[in-house]
Amino acid sequence: MNTAADVALAHWSASGPWKRLPGENYNLVGSAGVLKIAAIEFEQILLEQTMTEMYCNAGLPAANLMATTQGEHAVSCELFGKPAVARLFECLPGTPWRECTSSDRLLGGIGDMLARLHEATAGDAPEFAFRTHQWDVAKAGQHRVSIPLIHDDVARRAADQALHDHAGIDLTSCPRGLLHGDFHDENILVQGDTITGVVDLGDALVGAYVQDLAITLSYALQQIGVDPARAGVIVSAYDARRALTPDEQRVLPTLIAARHATSLCIAAERFGLNPEHATWFSHMEPTLRAIQMVQGYSPRDLEDALCQGCQRRRQRGRCVDDLRAKRQRLGPSLSLSYDEPLHIVEGRDQYLLDADGRVYLDLVNNVCHVGHCNARVVEAIATQAAMLNTNTRYLHETVLEYADRLTAKMPAPLDTCFFVNSGSEANELALRLARAATEHTDVVVIDGAYHGSTGNCIAMSPYKFNGPGGRGQADWVHSAPMPDVYRGELRDTDAGLGYALEVGRVIGEATNKGRSIAGFFAETLLSCGGQIPLPSGYLAGAFEHVRAAGGLCIADEVQVGLGRVGDAMWGFELQGVVPDIVVLGKPMGNGHPIGAVVTTRAIAEAFANGMEFFSTFGGNPVSASAALAVLDVVEEDGLQSRATRLGDRFMDGLRALQSRYSIIGDVRGRGLFLGVELVRDRTTLEPAATEAAMLVNNMKARGILLSTDGPLHNVIKIKPPLVLNEGDVDRSLRTLDEVLGLMCED
Repeated sequence: MNTAADVALAHWSASGPWKRLPGENYNLVGSAGVLKIAAIEFEQILLEQTMTEMYCNAGLPAANLMATTQGEHAVSCELFGKPAVARLFECLPGTPWRECTSSDRLLGGIGDMLARLHEATAGDAPEFAFRTHQWDVAKAGQHRVSIPLIHDDVARRAADQALHDHAGIDLTSCPRGLLHGDFHDENILVQGDTITGVVDLGDALVGAYVQDLAITLSYALQQIGVDPARAGVIVSAYDARRALTPDEQRVLPTLIAARHATSLCIAAERFGLNPEHATWFSHMEPTLRAIQMVQGYSPRDLEDALCQGCQRRRQRGRCVDDLRAKRQRLGPSLSLSYDEPLHIVEGRDQYLLDADGRVYLDLVNNVCHVGHCNARVVEAIATQAAMLNTNTRYLHETVLEYADRLTAKMPAPLDTCFFVNSGSEANELALRLARAATEHTDVVVIDGAYHGSTGNCIAMSPYKFNGPGGRGQADWVHSAPMPDVYRGELRDTDAGLGYALEVGRVIGEATNKGRSIAGFFAETLLSCGGQIPLPSGYLAGAFEHVRAAGGLCIADEVQVGLGRVGDAMWGFELQGVVPDIVVLGKPMGNGHPIGAVVTTRAIAEAFANGMEFFSTFGGNPVSASAALAVLDVVEEDGLQSRATRLGDRFMDGLRALQSRYSIIGDVRGRGLFLGVELVRDRTTLEPAATEAAMLVNNMKARGILLSTDGPLHNVIKIKPPLVLNEGDVDRSLRTLDEVLGLMCED
């Protein structure tokens, strides 16, 4: 058969004429009904037939399948030379909602009808309904790869923002069931204010009920005269029959924009395939208008407008000004990030959500190593906390198992653990260990370094003691030059060895004054110093000088350990050295307080001089359980190799931006520990601190969290949770490009 008319006549004895219906599918209407021809699987046919029966049994106006003259409901045919299936549906009265003016009565009827559809299909769904497709709004993130295909700048930014926000929501707590999947303005037939038909079940699937409501609202908002308050009539009518949960209300604004973004992305994809196919783009203008309208609200304000008539409403949190006033009780030395501080109320994986429902991609929180509120870590904490939490004066398996797992990842002879509460406490203990083992007192540190917030750690941190409020360098602390091959005095290929000689020089000057070196504290990639990887050969040479002076070599892995650098589990491994002591903190418990010092048995025994070491909470079962879960996730989810892959992707993109924007002086780092140094002049290296702060705040306004660091406050630091994905990297690069373009356009 070569034409639809031939198929209809041969199998249903139905004659034409046939008129093509608008939309992406090959659907035709005639006096005999609606003829649908598509390349679909048997399971989809069965799903549509099952749902049609459910709707009809509930007295809902669904279109029945019409049997062929042979009693079949579907027949094989060809569509444009390819195998397809033809079906004939009864023709229902009415006009598509899209072509009508929406009265409040009609809007209310649409909301009520959708709730009735969900009632009709409640219960166990057939197995073949558990599927997805390109219009599945729960999977809208699949279209992020198509954002660069959108040529219109306004539409591209709107879609980018919508899918960014979508990535940060969670639908798992929302009630689920069998969905229509496409309850929009072309699939709802009306006469006056009455719904006369519900058609096209081809996108049916199991999902969160709120997905269907979001789709309907996304098309309602495309109609002239329908703003969020009027669209709320649909929500109120739906809620009157099936009450929306607070979680459903919260995600509704994001799902609406995600549906708009899906339409924009699919249209861009198809335009590249066939620019002449006008039916694919019939919704583009109203879609763009609608997405701009909803993005003009904060998510919480949009939720309030849509859900004002719901039976159960979420309560708003306290305003930022109130919280800032109460924060005065915490002490004036505690700072807030960003010009306009954030009120963060929820975290999930690499995303943070504020009280207004805005989603932020977190590119700076290396504490939540395996993602905010990682489910396995949360479960480990909750399970152990419900059973026992006490100190290490009792025998307990968990801390011993963690010590075994941790030391197994260390090179010999690092085989002994001390557990504490933080990286600061760990560095404080490392200092005590070094002094006990060597019977010396002084330390060598790297200029610009930060080792913690205790008294001795502040004294060992040039970042603090040379900064505002600092008291300068103590007589027992000696600073070696920062091994910075971008801004430092040594910048050639042998800079590592040269900077190591500087460590030797500093030690020599100290010993000539009668001082004795207990240890050398070195971050294995410099963090507060400006996200600086150590040049090749630096630690090997520096360690040699330290050990020759009778000191110990302490690797501070608080910022970069546990696979963040990608090519190695620990930063010191990148330098091919084995330290005497390793200090761990921040990411060990994914935000649960735990730190550790790993050293040799000989050093640990030298410390055991009769004075007991005891940390009340260090190594408690809950903390150890959290740390074990972190190790499990890093290993089983391949996060170390992920850090390499995504770090390389980020680095390539940042270097491409560097080639276009002269304000980027240097791009550096390893894995997902990256730095971007901004300068006003690439020759003089004049730091662009003001511009760096401006960039960070502009990125925050677009939903991406960065921060500045470095002695000159001109380095953008990037050290996100390791669960970052490719879409996050690409969106960050696109947004950086946009912000830099605006900053540098003059």
